Amino acid sequence: MIKRDKYLNQLINAKNNGFPKVITGVRRCGKSFLLKEIYREYLLSEDVPESRIIVLELDDDKNSKYRDPLELGAYIRGKCKGKDNYYVFIDEIQKVYSIINPNLTDGKHVLANADDTEVISFVEVVLGLSREKNIDLYVTGSNSKMLSSDIVTEFRDKATNIKLSPLSFEEYYGYVGGSATEAIYSYMQFGGMPLAVLKSDEERKEYLKNLFTTTYFADIVERNQLKKGEALDELCNIISSSTGSLLNSEKIANTFASVRHENIDKQTVENYIGYFKDAFLLREAKRYDLKGRKEIGALRKYYFIDTGLRNARLNFAFPDEGQMLENIVYNELCYNGYSVNVGAFDTVEKDKNGKSVRKNNEVDFYATKGLRSLYIQVTVDISNADTREREIRPYFKLNDQVQKVLVVNRPISEALDENGFLIIGITEFLLRTIK
Repeated sequence: MIKRDKYLNQLINAKNNGFPKVITGVRRCGKSFLLKEIYREYLLSEDVPESRIIVLELDDDKNSKYRDPLELGAYIRGKCKGKDNYYVFIDEIQKVYSIINPNLTDGKHVLANADDTEVISFVEVVLGLSREKNIDLYVTGSNSKMLSSDIVTEFRDKATNIKLSPLSFEEYYGYVGGSATEAIYSYMQFGGMPLAVLKSDEERKEYLKNLFTTTYFADIVERNQLKKGEALDELCNIISSSTGSLLNSEKIANTFASVRHENIDKQTVENYIGYFKDAFLLREAKRYDLKGRKEIGALRKYYFIDTGLRNARLNFAFPDEGQMLENIVYNELCYNGYSVNVGAFDTVEKDKNGKSVRKNNEVDFYATKGLRSLYIQVTVDISNADTREREIRPYFKLNDQVQKVLVVNRPISEALDENGFLIIGITEFLLRTIK
C-alpha cells in the first residue's frame, strides 16, 4: 500500500470535529483510496466496529436513487440511528443532483412567490448531515462539478477541506525505494499519479495521455459547456512547453496565433486558464517584489500539479529537465505548506559604457512558512562557471537575512559555499531540507 501519512494525519486530527471532511483534488490522485482503504483501516485499528463505518458509492448504479438529496439524507440518517457514533463515507458526492425545495412547490409547479434559486444540493445535504451529533461525515468528489473552486468556496468555514495532490516525491520514493537519484529521474518523467506508479514505463505513458483526453478535457468541456476543445487543447500544449516561463494572457494569445494561425482574445485565454486551475491541473505562481515586499505585475508562472501529466501533453518528447525540476520543487514546497511566489527585483547598474541602466532580476522561488523564508534557485548543473555565476548573481544583490538556496540536480549533500549560500542536491532538498 502506498502511504499517504500526511493526509491520513489530517483526517485523524479532524476526526469528530463537528465539520464534514471534504476531500478535493485532481481526478485520479487517490481521494477514494485514502478514505475507503487507508482511513478505514485506521478506524478499524482503533476498535471502531465495521458496522459503524458506512460507505456509500454514488457512482454505483445500485445506489442511483440516493443521488436525490432528500433520499440520501433519509438513507444516511436511517443507517445511523441510536446514540453510537457513525463514520460515514460518501464517494462521488457531486452525483447528487439539485432539486427545488419541496416546501416551495405545490407538487407540480414552483409557487409564484417562491425564490426558485432556493434549491437543495449536495452542499446542503453534506452540511445538514454533518449537524447530526452522531455522524462524522467524509465526502470525496471528482468530475467537473466537484473539482471546481466555487464548490470549495461554498464549504469555506463550514467544513474541513483536505486538498489532496498526486504523490509527493517523499511518498513516491517511500514506495519505490532503491536509488534516490534513479527515483527522481523516474519521478520527473512520469510524476506521482498513484495508478501510474504501479505500471510499466510504456503503460504509464499511455495511461497519462489517455487521462488527459478522456477525463480532464472531458470534464472541463462538460462543465464549461464548450462547443469544441481544440483551442483548449492547444492552450494546454503552449503552457506545457512554457512551464516555468513568465506568461500573461496577451503573450499566450500571441503564441496561439503563431502556432494555429488564428486569433484568440485575451479574455478567452484567461477563461481557459481558469478552467485548468478550477480542475486543479494548474497552479499559478505570482511575481513578488523582494525589495518592495508586494505582489507585482500581470506576469505569472504556471506549474502542473504533476510532471507526468505535463510531459504527457508533450508526448514525452525531449522533456526539459530544468523545467521539470522547477515544477517539482514548486509542487513540493506547496505540499509542505509553503506560500510560494516568483521573486523579482530591479537594480540600477552601469553598462559597458558607464551608463546607468535598470536591470530586472529574478529568483525562481520566494517561499515562506511561518517564520521561515527561503530564496530558491533551481538548476540542472553548476559545474560550468558561467551557469553558477548566473544562478547566484541575484543573491549578491539581495542584502537581507533570508536563507539563499541553490538546488542542483546532482547527488550533493547540504553544504555552504564561501558566500554562505546553501548548495544542495535535489533529492536531499526534497526529502529533508524543506520539511
